[in-house]
Order: sequence, then structure tokens, then C-alpha cells
Amino acid sequence: MRMPGKGGRRGRSGHSGKRAELTSDEDSINNDACSVTSGQSDNRSVFDDVNDNEVDEIAQQDVFEEKLKEAIDGLTQKSAKGRTICFNGIEKIFTIKYIPEFVEDRKMTITDAVERGLKKGRCEEQSTAARLGTLLCVQLGAFESAEVVCKDLRSTLSLIANDKTATTGARSECCWALSMNQFLIGNDATDTIEIVQMLSTIFAGSYLKGNGAAATVSADMAALHAAALSSWTLLLTIMTPADIYNLLASDRTNNYMPSLNRLRELLESPHLEVRLSAGEAIAVIFELGRDYSADYEQDWALDLIEILKDLATDSNKYRAKKDRKQQRASFRDILRYIEEDTIPEMHVRFGPETLYLEGWCARTQYNACCRLLGPGINIHLSENQLLREIFNLGNKVLPLQPTQKTTKLERTLMNAAAFKARTILRNKNRDKRSAALLV
Repeated sequence: MRMPGKGGRRGRSGHSGKRAELTSDEDSINNDACSVTSGQSDNRSVFDDVNDNEVDEIAQQDVFEEKLKEAIDGLTQKSAKGRTICFNGIEKIFTIKYIPEFVEDRKMTITDAVERGLKKGRCEEQSTAARLGTLLCVQLGAFESAEVVCKDLRSTLSLIANDKTATTGARSECCWALSMNQFLIGNDATDTIEIVQMLSTIFAGSYLKGNGAAATVSADMAALHAAALSSWTLLLTIMTPADIYNLLASDRTNNYMPSLNRLRELLESPHLEVRLSAGEAIAVIFELGRDYSADYEQDWALDLIEILKDLATDSNKYRAKKDRKQQRASFRDILRYIEEDTIPEMHVRFGPETLYLEGWCARTQYNACCRLLGPGINIHLSENQLLREIFNLGNKVLPLQPTQKTTKLERTLMNAAAFKARTILRNKNRDKRSAALLV
């Protein structure tokens, strides 16, 4: 058996990304299909100075903003179903569009609606309100108001996350919202520790019983525990390795943070979501722990490796085939890291750029952003300065400006100049040939 942490460590770059070189693609950049303005002077439009594509874009933008304003106004209607529809509509727009200035002008209206939806709403309305609160922080990341919004919503989100009378779906989304908001704009270590401690009390319900038997947990409650555990893991990625080492020592248990032995119990949960979340949490902890000490918990890891091997080769027929496949793929990577120190890598292409993700912390952060933004992740990686800072992508890459279409007169003059230059050059060559023949 190989000892953990003794493999060829290639060096962890952490939460970094690199920007690929911008390639020139005339087909994708110079797609100016504008037409030449006619010489007619009647019925002139206010858009005479722009091309047809720009007119269409301006018109579409106006329609888009008008619909978004209507959806924001709809957040105050009496119908809970109507409010939920508006929450969903704004959520979808915020994931696929980056419009910080537009949102900044309406941040208080949206924040008040989100808070009302969390306090007075039920089930789906609370869930969508929680997600929209985080998307609001994503949009406002470039402004100082983002931190204010997150602090205003924090107490309400914490209350619902801990409320056992609320639906598990709403509690799960509030756990994610608390974690994501703190990850995006949080710069207070004390606040981070408080949220981490609160989340750990929620997923504690999946620990083994005193007699070593698995806890009896419903599927919905297991989903809540998995969400709280994944949210907890996300916040670990922004803590210092020294804090991780001090808070999660395996040889002691405290009242506010789990020990490594407790976390290992979650690997025996009958629910796949909890097992996967626990495995990823342990991988992140070991990555941060090894940054603190090269032989972090080496003796403890020897027992862990046997459990990981069983999960990476699980062939129990009482589990669904899809679940077994997903579990084996995930735990093979975790086992390879714990046992051989092989660091996972990911390359994410978006537009002309590539994001390089190395290590479990970077992967955890990226997956959390994907969960929130869905297909819109590429748009935000390209344009959202907050996400670009998180993943070290630098300033936004500006597209090359398309060349302006020349008029017929300009083309005629350029052709005439080129013809004259060719004629002069040919005449010189003829003179040289004539002189050579005479000699």
C-alpha cells in the first residue's frame, strides 16, 4: 500500500485560472453585414448613423429592459404564484445577462422583494427568492452595495436554514445562498466561521448513531444535509490552511465543528448525495491541510483509504447502476489524490479564453458557480469582473473592432491609387529591361 501524500506533488496553484491568447478569426469577428446608407433624404431615421445590426440590438435591448422592469414590478403583486413566476423570470435573466448598472439602479427594490419573499413566502417562492438574492450579489459584485445586500439578507437566510418547519427545499437553497454570498463578497473571517459552524449543525443529522448504525434519514432530509455539507465545503476553500488544521483535528471533537472522524462517518450514509458531498469535503480538507503540513493526518488517512477503495469499486446491486457509476468515478479521483497526491485538473473553454482549474478547492468553487449560473457561466466568466477576479482571469478581453465598410467613392480612389503605383513600378522595370538589351 502506498502511503498517502507521498506521490509526485506537482504544486497546487489553488483557485487560479489563466487567460488563453486571443486568436484572430475574421469569420467570427468581422461579421459586419451592414448595408450602405442610401442617398434619399426623406423619412430619415434617428438610426441613420448606425448599421442595421446595431438598430436591431438597440431595439432588442429596449424590449428586454422593459420586460425586466415589468418582472421587477411584479414582485410586489398579491398573488404568490405570480410573484414566484416573476422571481423565476428575473433569475433566468440574471444568469444569462450581465447588467450591473441596470441592477444597481434597482437594487433596493429587488432586495426588499427578496426579503419579503423569504419571510412571507412558502416553498418555491422562498427557494427562488434565496437564489435571486445570490444572483443579485453576482450582478452587483463590481459595486460596494453587494456587501450591503448580503449583510441585509444574512439573518433572514440563517433563520430559514435553521427552521425545521420550513420545507427542506427552501432550507437547502438558503444554505447555498448563505455560503455563496459569503464566498462572493465576504471578507470577514469571523462571519465565515459563524456560517460554517451553523451549517455543520445541519448536516450533523447524517452522522452514525451511537451504536454505529447509519442514521435514518428521508431522501428530502438527506438532500438538505448534502446541500449544507457542500455549502460548508465551499466556505472552507476561502479559509486559511492554519484554520482548517486547528478546527478539524481528527483527535478531538468540539461542539461547533465536526472532527475528521465524524466526517468519515458520512461516507457510510445510505444516500448517494451525502456520500459524494462528504468525499469532496474530505478532499478539500486534505488539500488545505497539506498546504499547512506535507504529512497532514497521514496516519489517519491509512484507514480512510480502505473506505475510499470500497466506494471506488462499489458493485452492490441494490444501488442504481447510474448511482454506482457516478460514485465510482468521483471516489476514484478522491482516492488517487489522498493516496498518491495526484491533483485533479480541469480546462474550461469559453469564447477565446481558457480557464485552468487545478486542485479540489478550485473545482469546488467552479462547480458552485455552475450550480448557480447554469448555462450562463460562460457569459459571466467572460464579462463579470467579480468572477474574473475570483478565478484570476484578469481584465475582460475586448473583441477586435470590425473594420468599417468603405464607400464606393473610397474604393474607387483606392483602386486608382493602386493602379497608378503598379503602372509606375512596371514602367521602371521596363526601362531596366530595355537598358539591358541595348548593352
